[in-house]
Amino acid sequence: MPASFDSDDVSSAGLVAKDKAGDNAAALSITEISALLKRTVEDRFGFVRVRGELSGVKRAASGHLYLSLKDEGARLDGVMWKGNVARLGFRPEDGVEVIATGKLTTYPGRSNYQIVIDRMEIAGEGALLALLAKTKARLEAEGLFAPARKRPIPFLPRVIGVVTSPTGAVLRDILHRLADRCPSHVVLWPVLVQGQGAAEQIAAAVRGFSALAPGGPIARPDVLIVGRGGGSIEDLWSFNEEIVVRAIAECTIPVISAVGHETDTTLADFAADIRAPTPTAAAEMAVPVREDLLAQLGDLALRKRRAVVRPVVLGRERLAVRAGRLPTPEMLMAGPTQALDDAGERLRRGLGTCAQVATTQLNRAAGRLSLPLLASRLTQARERLAHQRLTPAMLSARHSADRQRLDATTRVMASLNPDNVLKRGYVRVTGADGRTLVARDMAAAEAALTLHFRDGALAVVPTGEAPLGEPSAARAAPRRPAKTTPAQQDDLFG
Repeated sequence: MPASFDSDDVSSAGLVAKDKAGDNAAALSITEISALLKRTVEDRFGFVRVRGELSGVKRAASGHLYLSLKDEGARLDGVMWKGNVARLGFRPEDGVEVIATGKLTTYPGRSNYQIVIDRMEIAGEGALLALLAKTKARLEAEGLFAPARKRPIPFLPRVIGVVTSPTGAVLRDILHRLADRCPSHVVLWPVLVQGQGAAEQIAAAVRGFSALAPGGPIARPDVLIVGRGGGSIEDLWSFNEEIVVRAIAECTIPVISAVGHETDTTLADFAADIRAPTPTAAAEMAVPVREDLLAQLGDLALRKRRAVVRPVVLGRERLAVRAGRLPTPEMLMAGPTQALDDAGERLRRGLGTCAQVATTQLNRAAGRLSLPLLASRLTQARERLAHQRLTPAMLSARHSADRQRLDATTRVMASLNPDNVLKRGYVRVTGADGRTLVARDMAAAEAALTLHFRDGALAVVPTGEAPLGEPSAARAAPRRPAKTTPAQQDDLFG
C-alpha cells in the first residue's frame, strides 16, 4: 500500500532551511551550544567531591596532571593544574582510590566533560595502605631494600648528623641519651617531619649531609639519624615518600631510621642501614656507653700488665729450677784444679831433672874444652886464611864464564825476535795496545791494526773477510828486469 504524506511535512523538508512564521528559536553555532553547556555544568556542579580509582595518571611537561577517575560503572576525566599538584601529599599512581574535590566543566575541543581537581586525598586508611604496599613492592623490585646494600654503623662516631624537627621531643631525647652514654658532636639539619613539603625537606637534608666534604667548614657526620615521634600512618607518610626512600638509599653515610614507635613501620626503615624502634634507641645504637669503654680499657690495661709480667715470673721460676740442677762452682773446678796440681808437681820434677841433665852435659863439654886446644884451632884457621889469595886468573875465569852465558842468551833472543823475519818479506800485525795478533779472530775484534814491515809501520782498518782464490788484480805484478840493449860493437875493420 502506498504511504501517504502530509503536505505541511513535505513543504518543511526542503533543501534550504527556512525560518517558519512565528518561530523564535534561532539556530545555534557549535561554539554557542558548547558555551551554554559549559556554563550550565559549571553553575550546577561548581563544587563536587568525587570518589574513584585513579587510572591513566600522566604528568605533562608543563607540570599539569591528567588522569581519570573510575568505578564499576563509569569513568570521569580529570585535570589538576601545576599549582595544586605541588601541594599534593602523596604521589598519584594508577589503582589508588582517592577522593577528589573540584568542579565539573566541559572541554569543547573533545565534546566531553571533566573535573578540574583542586584537592585530592587518599580515600581512607585502607587505600593508603594499599598505596604503601604497591610502592614498597616497586622499590623492593629495584633492590633498594636488599640486605647487601646495608652498611655497618661506625663503632665510635666522632660526628652524628640528625635529620628531624628542631622543636620536637625527638631531638631532646637523642641529645639526652647521647649525653648519658657518650657525649658526641651532633649536627642538626632542621626539617618538617609531616605535612606539605616535608618529604622534600627530609630528602634534601639527607642528600645535603651526604654531599659534605671531609675536612670542610661543616663537619661531615660519620652516621645519620633520620627520625620523628610517633603518630598515625598519615602523620608518618612523609617517610614513605619515594623521594625520601631514594635519598636514604643513595646516601654515602650509614643511616639509622628512627621513625615513630616500635610498632610503626615506614619505607625509610627498609632503605636505612639499620632500623631503631625509637629515636632514643637510635642514639643508643649510634654510640657505645662511655663508662663501659673505660671499664673495658681498664681491663685491657690490666691484662696487658699481666701479660708483660707473667713471662718474667715464669722465666724466673724456670731459671730457679734449672739453676738448682746446675753443679756448684767447687764441683766444676774440682777436676781442673786437681789436673793443675798434678801438672805443677810434674813441672817441678821435670825442671829439676832438666837442670841435672844440663849440668851434666855442661860439665862434660867443659872437660873437653881447654886453652891449648882452642889455641891450636885458632892457629889452623889463620893458616887457611893466609893461603886464600885473590888472583887475576880467578877473576878472568869467572868473567869468561859469565861472558859465554851472556853470548848464548843474546843468540837465543835474536833467534826469537819476531822483527828479524820482517827482512824476509813477512809482516807483523799488532793491535791498539801493541800486542802481536796471531789469529784472524783476534784481528777482526780490533778497531784498528798496525802492520810492521822491515822499513816501517802502516796503520790499517779491518773491513771484513777477504775472498779466497786467485790473488787480487790490484796486487802489483812482480817486476821484471828491463831489457837492456847491448852496446853496439866497434867495427873491427875500421
